[in-house]
Amino acid sequence: MAKFSSAALFDLKDPPPWQNCCYCSSSSSPLSSVSSATQQQEQQQQQWKTSDGTRFEVPVSGSNSSKVAPNSLQPTTAQSLIVFKTPADFVRHLRQHHCTVEGGSYVCRYGYNGVCSSLPLDGVSDRDYEMHVHRCHVNQQQKESQIKWSVFSAAQNLPAVLNDPSRSKQTNFFTKKWGDNFVEQQSTGTSSQLPEIKWDHFDFYLKRIGKRYRVHTRVSKTALPQVGASQQNQQPIVSDRLPNGGTANLKDIPEVFLTQDMKLHSPASFAAVFPGIGNDGEQAKQSSRLLQEKLSHYLDIVEVLIAKQVAEKSSAFFHAMTSQDAIMEQMREAVAHVSRLRSRLKLLDDTVVRESLQIMSLERTRSNNNLVLERLKLMSTVHQTQPMIQLLLSTQDYVAALDLIGTTQEILSQELVGVHCFRHLPSQLNEMERLIDKMLTTDFERYSTADLNRPLAKENGFEAVEKVLEEDKLICIISGLLRKGSLDFIDTYKEEAITTVRAVVKQLVIEVIASGEAEVCLTGAGEEAQSLSLSEWIILLESATITLLKLLKRVRAVHDVMQQTADASAGKLTDDVTFMDTEAFLSSKDHEVVQTKLSNLLQSVCNYCHERCANLVSNQSLEKSSVSAEQIQQLTEIVERFSDGCEKVCGIQSVPLKMALRTQGNRFAQKFHSERKSKLALLLDSERWKQAEVPTEFQTMVDNISKGNFMWRTKVDQNGVPVISNAPQSMLLVEGKPFALVGAALLLVQIVGEYCRCASQLPVVAPQLSWNVIDLLRTFNSRSCQLVLGAGALHVAGLKTITSGNLALVSRALQLVLWLLPHVKSHFQSLETNNQTSSTNILTGYDSVEKDFASHIKEIENKVLVIICDAVSGQMANWDARPPVPSQSFRNISRQFVKLHEAIAPILPEKEVATIYRVVHKSFKDKLREQLLRNNIVNNGGPQHGTVVSELTFYMETLKALKVLPDEELSDATLNDIWLK
Repeated sequence: MAKFSSAALFDLKDPPPWQNCCYCSSSSSPLSSVSSATQQQEQQQQQWKTSDGTRFEVPVSGSNSSKVAPNSLQPTTAQSLIVFKTPADFVRHLRQHHCTVEGGSYVCRYGYNGVCSSLPLDGVSDRDYEMHVHRCHVNQQQKESQIKWSVFSAAQNLPAVLNDPSRSKQTNFFTKKWGDNFVEQQSTGTSSQLPEIKWDHFDFYLKRIGKRYRVHTRVSKTALPQVGASQQNQQPIVSDRLPNGGTANLKDIPEVFLTQDMKLHSPASFAAVFPGIGNDGEQAKQSSRLLQEKLSHYLDIVEVLIAKQVAEKSSAFFHAMTSQDAIMEQMREAVAHVSRLRSRLKLLDDTVVRESLQIMSLERTRSNNNLVLERLKLMSTVHQTQPMIQLLLSTQDYVAALDLIGTTQEILSQELVGVHCFRHLPSQLNEMERLIDKMLTTDFERYSTADLNRPLAKENGFEAVEKVLEEDKLICIISGLLRKGSLDFIDTYKEEAITTVRAVVKQLVIEVIASGEAEVCLTGAGEEAQSLSLSEWIILLESATITLLKLLKRVRAVHDVMQQTADASAGKLTDDVTFMDTEAFLSSKDHEVVQTKLSNLLQSVCNYCHERCANLVSNQSLEKSSVSAEQIQQLTEIVERFSDGCEKVCGIQSVPLKMALRTQGNRFAQKFHSERKSKLALLLDSERWKQAEVPTEFQTMVDNISKGNFMWRTKVDQNGVPVISNAPQSMLLVEGKPFALVGAALLLVQIVGEYCRCASQLPVVAPQLSWNVIDLLRTFNSRSCQLVLGAGALHVAGLKTITSGNLALVSRALQLVLWLLPHVKSHFQSLETNNQTSSTNILTGYDSVEKDFASHIKEIENKVLVIICDAVSGQMANWDARPPVPSQSFRNISRQFVKLHEAIAPILPEKEVATIYRVVHKSFKDKLREQLLRNNIVNNGGPQHGTVVSELTFYMETLKALKVLPDEELSDATLNDIWLK
């Protein structure tokens, strides 16, 4: 809607407010400088004011008066306002005519109805009044022109504002004020098609018009020349004489005919023009004739004056007519130019503009039609969404169905928003999406139950290859669940797998119990409360491991399908699974969550299987059964086979079952050790500590141990009776060295060999058996020390005394154990290669045992030396150098040496025997030296010296006869150190 401003109808360059008095007219003011003659002349003229403020006059009547007033001019009266030349005149006028003094206070009356809107009615002082007049009336801003409002003056069109398609719903519509600012103003940029107009473009026009305007101003200010007396006497060009001889003068015409607001329908005006119209008779007729004559006379005066005026202005009229002809000629040329221009514009409009605009309109129409067509096609496609979803669900393509729902919802929210026919479709799609979610969850639960509870393969559980049940269906379900973001299906499958494991174990226990004759009760977990035989337990564990391993393979197959589907959904290439090609919809974060859940799935199911089997292995009924090493070995093979199979399937090692097996193995090892330890203790308590014969199997055993072979077997015949190839031997040959041993020592070697063989059969209990061997050897060492060195055998075995032979046999047995220790230690080290801590502890234990045995052997040797040395000391204390020779003391010493030789020579090696006799010989010489010193016997060749020499000769002969020392140590020179120098 176009705006109409007041500038189009009124002059914007109004005079200052002090130039005119808005409430006084010039006719009533004594300040008017216009003469009465001039006022009368102005009454006959009408003033016209142009938009630039210039005024010009035209006659009220005349033939050309209609051609002068243009449409853009406004008529005003000369008597409307009083004009002031200076602000001081305006202030003086206000003080005289628009101010009252009341009690010394000045009250301003310049305003409507004599009331000033700016000054209080109670009045102010003279100085304040002056300031008020200058501030509010002299220097006030020019008020806007008062124009009459019309429909064309409206700044806004309310229907256009409300129906504006480019504006959204207005929240502050009812709070806005109507006016120019009702709609936000927007600045319009300059058009690139229009040239930029500057003041320089008007320089030529201003120079040309400025010269004429200055000339016009100068001429208008120049006063007309005064008419002289001689000129006044000249005869006017046109006489102003009337036909009756009178002079034409406007003063003769009544004023009522010269007023602009003459209204004949007014009774006063009518009575002034037609006096005496209502009278009857002859007088009325005379009045009518007289009025007619008067009016004719008035008409003659006006005509004469007009003719005189025309005569006086004839030159101006002729000049105006001439100018009018030139202007008309220019107008005709301009009209011709305009016509040609319009014809050309019409031609351009018809040939270029209209067709171009029509092309643009047609292009816009076509684009709109294409947009509508695309929107209709899109609506048609959306309309087919529900049947397509049903079709996809029938083919179990859940991912495509969910993608279609998501795409349709996006289209409805973006491109088809506000379409009335689809107002219920979003809620229907949401409901269908929830239905698909429920379908996926239900189908997956059904699939998991059907897959885990179907019969297992009949092949060997460790070799059978499990196939996935309905792999395509499983892929579709998993893809749908991943597309929905429901990642809890992995936890659901894990719980179902654990439930299946629990049911399988319980069913196997029921089958084992049903095959037996005993009546047992089952707990809720599936383990039996009463005892079963060991064979039944082995059968149960073997069947459980085979079945559970098959089940784990089935779980692993489903896990692989889940893994591959998740990888494909995340955009990773997979070659092991085939399904529909779809875009990657699984985010990297969700893919990591799925990876973690799948890894946890295998670990949890595998660990639970091991825990269930561990509950079977660690049941209390096994503790009540007598378990053999072979049975423990069989259990170990089952557990190892199951553990290896689980590691291949799941990629992890489970600890619970191995820990349960280790616990049972340790219990077996403890029982095994307690039996052998008790047996060894009984053997030691009943041992007479005499040399025993060595059977052939013991010799074979030692020979194999020397080769590092503890798995030797006694030869048996067809009936299982051991085959004895040779007769028992008196000595045990250990790597070619003879050992005279007691029966307890031989049985100790046999028991240690059993420990080693058991550890080879049961590596799981090898560390425990190793410690048991150490404990067994320490028991043998401490118990033998108590019985022999501590003389405990006198009370336990009923021995009368502990002889050197007994001590020698114990020493030899301990030496055999020292020989056995390195072989046993290396054997257990080979079985404990995977446990460095245990190997270190075992080495420390064996080193400690070896030190204990070496110390015990040393103590036995010292004991033997103490016995013989005490005997020598006792005899030498009673000896004196007198005949007979040899003396009884030397005879007794020789007898003791012979008995010692008879006791230890068959038992101990010659080197040890020589060591003992060398120590005894040294002790004898020390005691003899002391005795010689005590008796003051010196090497002087006297009788006592001869007696001593004879005694020593007898002593040396005895040693030579025993052959326990080398000949160089038995020479006479070796006895020279007994004499004091």
